[in-house]
Amino acid sequence: MHALPQDHTGARIARLRRERHLTQRALSDLAGVPYSTLTKTEQGVLPATPHIVAACARAMRVEVATVMGQPYVSELRADELDVLIRPIREALDVYDLGPDPDIRPRRPEELLNDAEALCAAVRAGEIKRAATDVAGLIEEATTAAHANGTTEGWLTLASFYRTAYDVAAKLGFPDLAQLSLTRVDWAAQRGSDGVLGGMYQYLRALTYLREGKYRTGQRLVSLGLSTLRQAEESRAREVVTGQLHLGAAVMAGRAHNEYQALEHLGEAERIAAGTGESVQVHWLAFGPTNVKVHRVSVLTELDKYGEAVEATDGLSIPGDWPKSRTSHHFAEVARAQMWTGKIDASFKSLLMARKTAPQQAKYHPTVRETYAGLEAAHRRLPESFLSYGAWLGPLTSH
Repeated sequence: MHALPQDHTGARIARLRRERHLTQRALSDLAGVPYSTLTKTEQGVLPATPHIVAACARAMRVEVATVMGQPYVSELRADELDVLIRPIREALDVYDLGPDPDIRPRRPEELLNDAEALCAAVRAGEIKRAATDVAGLIEEATTAAHANGTTEGWLTLASFYRTAYDVAAKLGFPDLAQLSLTRVDWAAQRGSDGVLGGMYQYLRALTYLREGKYRTGQRLVSLGLSTLRQAEESRAREVVTGQLHLGAAVMAGRAHNEYQALEHLGEAERIAAGTGESVQVHWLAFGPTNVKVHRVSVLTELDKYGEAVEATDGLSIPGDWPKSRTSHHFAEVARAQMWTGKIDASFKSLLMARKTAPQQAKYHPTVRETYAGLEAAHRRLPESFLSYGAWLGPLTSH
């Protein structure tokens, strides 16, 4: 078995700590991370959990992506994804220039169909397809929205902006993801859609979840719930409300606030009982299955790995569930299994994450951290483990 990469996340924490002239004890105190946990994480003996990464990033005043080594530049280049980022930035930048005289947009229903197709592609794990198409479609939809000034046109544009957010978030470009979200809000306001406004706050809260800024994230959840209460009653409103509670549950779990996490989970479960499985409502996959999947996530964030593994018993994923969400679930299950010493089962879950949505799994921080943790376990694993590592790349962008 090959050795743990020298630039694993723990090593990056150590390097950043030294750059800021902090001792391990000082960072431990600033981050609120137990000293022994920090030292073992820096050594690569323990994998870096999202809670530890966010706490250390916050204490050292750097982005979580910096600690994680994102974006994974060499892998993006090898997959020819790096060249797709700049066109998205440029498309987002022309939002207020009005109609482009060189663009003749197609009919509104055709653009709407493309918007839905891109949402479906992201949920199917086809990130490269979405990244390839979204910039040109944003420019076309921008011209159409300004030229026609219809609610449908603005909401179609908002959907394309959301796809840009999805691509940026999944590939590890937090600044581009945030810019995409501001454009979602800009278009949603012109479309006067309260439900979309609530969903914007949900997606915005997720960016603060990733950065470990839980207080701000919870404030955004509250704002989102308030926005939704002002929207007309509909199934879509209930779905987005339930999804907001799920996001808040994970956020509370990562902040190690068990009471609040379980409270939000309970509210989401109550709402899901009424909506049923709502896989395609705003492409959120909300419903009873998503509540169960998020329970696994919350227990993992609370460091209750044994209970998280138990929560997977009897949990079956419907065949029409988004592959991107299924792959994410397997990645989280793999992490819980690794922490409970179920090394073989953990690797099998990583294989399922890759099989379900390979493009997403390759750039998923949890997949990469869990693989590094399995490597550090120094256990005999099948030959396929080595090929998995070769597929992932060097686990760093440097």
